[in-house]
Amino acid sequence: MPNAGSGYVPDAQDKGTRDDRWYLNLMAPNTKGEKFAWLDPTSIYINGAAFHDLVDDLVADLADLNADVVAGLDAMGFVLGSALATRLGVGFLPVRKSGKLCVETDAVSFSNYSGRTQQMEMRMPAFAAGARVILADQWVETGGTMAGAIDLVERQGGMVVGLAAIAIEENEATAAYRDRYRCAAAVQPGSRWQTECNRQHLTSFSTYRPEHAFPAKRG
Repeated sequence: MPNAGSGYVPDAQDKGTRDDRWYLNLMAPNTKGEKFAWLDPTSIYINGAAFHDLVDDLVADLADLNADVVAGLDAMGFVLGSALATRLGVGFLPVRKSGKLCVETDAVSFSNYSGRTQQMEMRMPAFAAGARVILADQWVETGGTMAGAIDLVERQGGMVVGLAAIAIEENEATAAYRDRYRCAAAVQPGSRWQTECNRQHLTSFSTYRPEHAFPAKRG
């Protein structure tokens, strides 16, 4: 794995030899128990080289969609969604957890990855009818959160044209998403990363060290 914490930035020669999607090695295992997600991808965000490579890979799969806005799901979808919106040259729309917005909203209930029922909301109005929307979340496991966001967009006459995430696990719900939408994920279907994500355990966990993701010092 590249020594990301030392300020490593892959050059043209490295790209031919480095581990594909090397930044996925930086993701941290869950250390807090079953009520939390099984891993934490935020260590990718803190490392400049990793974050830029992640966004590069996703933008390459989304650039031809001609979207009008990227909507990020509360809360970690805000990080990925705003980065993608900036690179694609479009606006960013936060889809919030219930009770956070001080304007008129539409709300839906959904079941999250842990099986808990939650609500999220979107401002009204958010866009003109016919707007093309990319939905971004950090991870898609059961698809419940994404289903709620799709519902909110379509109620306002928006058209979901793509989904973006670090990983989309493989199951019946996510297979339906892949059939219906352009799905961009750093974890590619058919890769060993996809197999490990489906099992919810990465081999990189055995060598994980927080310092691998430390941002490079400048000056």
